[in-house]
Amino acid sequence: MDMNQMMRQAQKMQKNLAKAQDEIKDMTNEATAGGGMVKAVVGGDMSLKSLTINPEAVDPDDVEMLQDMVMAAVNEALRGMEEMSENRLSSVTGGMNIPGLM
Repeated sequence: MDMNQMMRQAQKMQKNLAKAQDEIKDMTNEATAGGGMVKAVVGGDMSLKSLTINPEAVDPDDVEMLQDMVMAAVNEALRGMEEMSENRLSSVTGGMNIPGLM
C-alpha cells in the first residue's frame, strides 16, 4: 500500500468518524427503574434529556426509595448511551482504539 492510498483511507475514516459523531449527538437512550415508575432519557451528549416520575412513586415517607430509583434509571440510561456510542464508533474504526475519540 502506498502513502497516497493510506492518506485517502485515513481521510475517509476521519470523514466517517465525524459522521458517526454527529449521529451519536442525535441518539437517545431510555431506561426505567422501579418497574417503570421512573424513566430517564439521555442524549448522545451524555446529558439528561427528560426524567419522568410516576406520581405513585412519590411516597413522602420513603424519599430514599425514589432517589434510588432516579439514580438507577439515570445511570442505566447513561450506560446504555455509552455502549451505543462505542458500538457506533467501533463500526467505523473496525474496533481500533483511537485515543481521545470518546
